[in-house]
Amino acid sequence: MSDTSRGPAIRNVSDTARWVAFYRAMETERKDAIFHDPYARKLAGARGEEIVNTLRGGKRQAWAMIVRTALLDDMLLRTIADQGIDLVVNLAAGLDTRPYRLALPAALQWVEVDLPEMIAYKTEMLGSETPHCRVERMALDLADDAARRELFARLDASARRALVITEGLLAYLSEEHVGKLARDLHECQHFQYWLTDIASPKVKQMMEKHWGKELRAAGAPIQFAPEVGEEFFRPFGWESIEFRGFFQASREFNRPVPGDWMIRLWAKLMPRRTAKMMKLWRSGATLLRRA
Repeated sequence: MSDTSRGPAIRNVSDTARWVAFYRAMETERKDAIFHDPYARKLAGARGEEIVNTLRGGKRQAWAMIVRTALLDDMLLRTIADQGIDLVVNLAAGLDTRPYRLALPAALQWVEVDLPEMIAYKTEMLGSETPHCRVERMALDLADDAARRELFARLDASARRALVITEGLLAYLSEEHVGKLARDLHECQHFQYWLTDIASPKVKQMMEKHWGKELRAAGAPIQFAPEVGEEFFRPFGWESIEFRGFFQASREFNRPVPGDWMIRLWAKLMPRRTAKMMKLWRSGATLLRRA
């Protein structure tokens, strides 16, 4: 039973970054880890561990965040290498440590954008560490339309071929605000690729069931889960050129969904019905290209 005297499991939107960082720490400390983030436990701190231990199904649902991290790592590294990316813009970067833990080109410029308190905390915690590429952090509220567009224009002018990451961000935005962001990114001619995760309405429903109350209280309700999936971005000038589902990847990485044995059994007994059900749960990572 959790200790309710500690207060809410998630107190603000910055807590979600500590929450996810602790999942990376959990994976890193496994003997068969599919990635290593030696900074994750330090960044998550006691608060991150408390969140995972307090939230309903906190540890049981770790597979999704772990698989998401591994998928985006792979898609990011391949795109940088294959497409000659010279700038990565990580929006709502949170406590992501990819510039420190991945083998990135030394000449790559990596820009992290987040709220001032998150930028300050991360800068303090990683101040003595050396990244593999050039890292710059910028404090900005992405909800500020004018400031966001000004920043994008400035970054666009500094790049030849840029990739944008919005890991774990879009789910907290309305469709209207995701559309605005997509439009603003497309206005930047050197922003050629966009790597993000996307959930289905069914997955949103599940997240609401587990964590909706806590996330709404923290001012971070789950909102974005379009019926059309990655096709949502096409009218804004972005086409999906790669999609990798979290469920399939969970089997590839041997981080199965809780109850996967039952899903396998259903697939044998009722293949059509199971396939239809899995379409409803379709969520994953997608790489978008400027159309």
